[in-house]
Amino acid sequence: MELLARGGVEVVGENRAQDLAAKQERFRDAFRWHFIGHLQSRKAKDVSERCELVHSLGSLSAAKRLTIPTLVEVNLSGEESKSGVAAETLPAFLRDVRELGVDVRGLMTMPPLASEPEASRPYFRRLRELAEAHGLDELSMGTSQDFRVAVEEGATFVRVGSALFGR
Repeated sequence: MELLARGGVEVVGENRAQDLAAKQERFRDAFRWHFIGHLQSRKAKDVSERCELVHSLGSLSAAKRLTIPTLVEVNLSGEESKSGVAAETLPAFLRDVRELGVDVRGLMTMPPLASEPEASRPYFRRLRELAEAHGLDELSMGTSQDFRVAVEEGATFVRVGSALFGR
């Protein structure tokens, strides 16, 4: 992470709330912090105090405790192992979250793991279409394996941790 700071990286994501505090203690203000992991409602207050953006809002209970802008996680694959709201429930979820006063800036998705990056394109395209339909600007999609396809489909944030740190 020291090399990232020296290299001019300004924003980093953390996917575990418990690791966030330790990394922030060590690197202080070297970065702006985003939370990219599954957001549990009991961790939402702490994450709100430590980050500027959450990429993974998927429950009303977490939304009630969130005080920073967010991206709503959409489970487009229907995989039970993935978090997020289903595409068909997104309109109601957005309405309910906005009624709570949460600042929703965009959407996030994690497509099924695939050996070919191109296999992720339909999921990224669908997320972009959903964001456009709901007037949302930010798209968090794409990982080290498929970020180029995600960028082609409109990603504004990509998660490239394994490309930087290894598996």
